[in-house]
Amino acid sequence: MRFPPLSIGQSSWRWHALLAGVFIVVLAIELFGTRFFALTEFRLGDMYQQRHAADHQPDPDIVVIDIDDASISDMQDIAGLWAWPREIHADLLEVLCQFQPRAIVMDLTFSVRDTRRPKGDARLDEAVQGCGMVYLAAVKLADEKNAAGVKLAPLTQAFGMTTPGQEEAQAVLELPHVIDQRAWRLGLINSVKDDDGRLRRYSLATDVQGWRLPSMPARLAADLGVAVPDGDDFLMRWPAALHRHFSFGVLYKTLTQERFKLDEAGLKAFDAQLAPVFHNKILVIGASAASAFDHHITPLGSNIPGVDILATTIDNLKNRHDVQIMHVALPFAFGVLLIVATAWAFARRCNPLGTGWALVLMSLFGLAVADAALERNRLLPVATPLIFAWAWYLLAAIGGYLRERRTREQAVSLFGRFLNPNVVRRIVEQGETVESLSGRTSQISVLFSDIRGFTTLSESRQPHEVVQLLNRYFERQVDVVFRHGGTLDKFIGDCIMAFWGAPVDDPRHAAKAVAAALEMQEVLLAFKKELAEQGATVGDFDVGIGVHSGPAVVGFIGAQRKLDYTAIGDTVNLASRVEGLTKGVARVLVTRDTMLACGEVKEIDFIPHGAFAVKGRAAEVELYEPVRKQS
Repeated sequence: MRFPPLSIGQSSWRWHALLAGVFIVVLAIELFGTRFFALTEFRLGDMYQQRHAADHQPDPDIVVIDIDDASISDMQDIAGLWAWPREIHADLLEVLCQFQPRAIVMDLTFSVRDTRRPKGDARLDEAVQGCGMVYLAAVKLADEKNAAGVKLAPLTQAFGMTTPGQEEAQAVLELPHVIDQRAWRLGLINSVKDDDGRLRRYSLATDVQGWRLPSMPARLAADLGVAVPDGDDFLMRWPAALHRHFSFGVLYKTLTQERFKLDEAGLKAFDAQLAPVFHNKILVIGASAASAFDHHITPLGSNIPGVDILATTIDNLKNRHDVQIMHVALPFAFGVLLIVATAWAFARRCNPLGTGWALVLMSLFGLAVADAALERNRLLPVATPLIFAWAWYLLAAIGGYLRERRTREQAVSLFGRFLNPNVVRRIVEQGETVESLSGRTSQISVLFSDIRGFTTLSESRQPHEVVQLLNRYFERQVDVVFRHGGTLDKFIGDCIMAFWGAPVDDPRHAAKAVAAALEMQEVLLAFKKELAEQGATVGDFDVGIGVHSGPAVVGFIGAQRKLDYTAIGDTVNLASRVEGLTKGVARVLVTRDTMLACGEVKEIDFIPHGAFAVKGRAAEVELYEPVRKQS
């Protein structure tokens, strides 16, 4: 029977190194190329955003003037239903500009002229031109075949573009045609949503045939002298609290009706009180009312108004609170570390459970570092390396389990030749392997059983009948060995070698060996009786059994292609010599060492037969015949 080579450790190292290398290559492809788990990284980042949102305070210099549901109701007697006449916006702009805000950002589109009330459009145009610090919203529409595009070159100043593109480039844009183009300060307000529908990023610029159309926050930041990040978009940092809000309806009535009811002194006092609220501030005017249909899902939840998102983006760029995604080399190095460390642990056959807990701690460490990084407006992508590390761990654990199962199956097949199935089960449960069971020195008892007078019995039989007869005899004797917990070493011609005390240590190895020898004697007598009843001439068919106890080297011995589990040493040699001395003395003889190792055995007596000279030993050996006590 052939067994696998002993170099299991080397093959394990090669297997784990190869598989770890494959995982590292795929990890590199994912992080530096495909970005299949980018959305997972963002979702993990959402958790960090939610955790630290309360620590991030909104800029007090950014004020939101909100057309909320209350404003729609409050303004109904003045402006009617939404959408309002353009005079309403003009009235508020004119008053706000008197407080000299730093900028007024309109998160409203004025693309369609009001043909029924052209005076309102003219009033708004006049208010915007008179204020001189109003930023108007533009929207880039989908490029459809029948959609009319506008040439971008004439819009260079309106968008504040510094790098020209193709001269004939066009784009489908929704522009504030109500306002004279000479007063345009434009920025795109297109949102950037991920595949799960969440708005986490905001556009910096949209490239159209070489023209870089800036977003509203990027346009304003550039005019404020703030360095705008590179790239097409940026990851936003979200505060839990909103920027300072004023309801459009309340503010409109206060500034355009109640304010002008005051006398000169009261007006001065009133303006002095409001000046700190609006002077040198960035005012963002937009609508959160349900009828505006401008609500989005963000890391902080759903139904977030677009005007608040725009205020947050301006805050991010103005104060450089935008979240920088750290270079992928860091998560790649982290992933390589986890995979290599786990592969090393599995190759060293460390406890998979312990390895798993170590990976848990490393994962928690990585998550904690990423959490701390967000406090500094850095996103460290750790989800991808953790996914790969845990996938590698599970694969290695499954592979280890399958290899362990195969090893156990091999052990069952291997030891089933030598041992009782119950003993085999104990060995397998203890996780023993070919290597662990080789080269041990154990205290054992060795039994040799040799057939005598078999030649006479076989002379009258055909060869195949002789083989069948031997097999029947050996089958019964092997059952006796297994029944008494012994290990079948080998068949040497018509001789059986067995031993007790290995591979499982057994302090009663001598007593079991002697008990097995006595039962083998009884089985022989029963077998002879059976043959006689079948009409066979048994003649002087008999056995001699010798037993000796002592130390021996036990293990798998042989070549890699052919291994035998056996015992070697002087103990084995002496047991064989004792078996040879049984002829003419007794069927079973044991040495004094075996008798003493048996201790007190109630059912067995030992009859001394004197000392015998043994080949290869200077001192004579005292031999005893074990017999069952008569009850």
